[in-house]
Amino acid sequence: METKELLKALVDPVAIAGSEAGVSEVIKKLLSENGCEDIFTDNTGNIIGTYKCGKKDAPRLMLEAHMDEIGLMVSGISDEGSLLFVPVGGFDEKVLPGSEVTVHTEGGDIYGIIGAKPPHLTTERGKAVKMQDMSVDIGFSKGESEKRVKIGDLISFNTCFTELESAVAGRCFDDRAGVAAIVKTLEYVKDLKIECDIVCAITVQEELGMRGAKVICESAKADCAICIDAGFGTSANSSEGFDLGSGVIVSVGPNLHPKLNKIIFDAASEYKIDVTSDVENGNTGTNAWAVQVAGLGVPVSLLSFPLRYMHSTYEVIDVSDIEVIAKLCAYTALKFKGGEQLCF
Repeated sequence: METKELLKALVDPVAIAGSEAGVSEVIKKLLSENGCEDIFTDNTGNIIGTYKCGKKDAPRLMLEAHMDEIGLMVSGISDEGSLLFVPVGGFDEKVLPGSEVTVHTEGGDIYGIIGAKPPHLTTERGKAVKMQDMSVDIGFSKGESEKRVKIGDLISFNTCFTELESAVAGRCFDDRAGVAAIVKTLEYVKDLKIECDIVCAITVQEELGMRGAKVICESAKADCAICIDAGFGTSANSSEGFDLGSGVIVSVGPNLHPKLNKIIFDAASEYKIDVTSDVENGNTGTNAWAVQVAGLGVPVSLLSFPLRYMHSTYEVIDVSDIEVIAKLCAYTALKFKGGEQLCF
């Protein structure tokens, strides 16, 4: 499948953290179509499937990415009938006013606009509006809103998948693009004679504290893991981070296993894959932090793709970075033999 087509298929479904069922079936179908077996969903909603190399007692390399996205939740109804809300996951509040959203109710979807007091009517001009001062206008009176909407209903953003030359813009590339990289890895390893099983682990609730990752390692029974997530991309607003289209960001630091990283760097060198090191001297803020200390401990590495405007209504990535991460994962699997490769 073309990478753009794959990305669109993955970001179209809504799967706010804690309610990821909307994208689960899409992911399971993609894993199955690309050679994964024994696909199942655990008690938290994590998806696990295994691409088997055919070798008995083969070492197990886990590839992990999270499927959940940030969103909003209805917390009340104002006297005017607008919906008060709280965040599900972290947000850049500045981008919210004026955003088109969908309220997901038992009776069906309702469209709305996030509104705030106009700057003309406030004494704090120039200051960002706080989330508690915003609401979702769905065009109903209080009585009608109370009939249609209940506290706890989820709210997602009406963001369209949009092509921008080699880049694409859309919702929740953090981290559905990581899921896409795992699917693309399976496409690439079909042509390689690997000697390890690849465990595909697609986790839930990363945006709420890495909850899925904290329990997945016991089910996955992985010898080591590569977590894939979004990194910060440079933009016109900020030169910090990494350029879109620059390849794979490989994190180095105490959260990451030096010998697994060596296999990755060696694969990148041998197969001429562009990589850039990113120093992480503590918590990486990703599922790699949870996976490292799961169970008896799991050797883990973190690969990232540059992403602009993280945790906003539109994120932007370069498609080539997803393809390059997938190739690096495939060639790392080719070089991974387990055993003493990971011994300190």
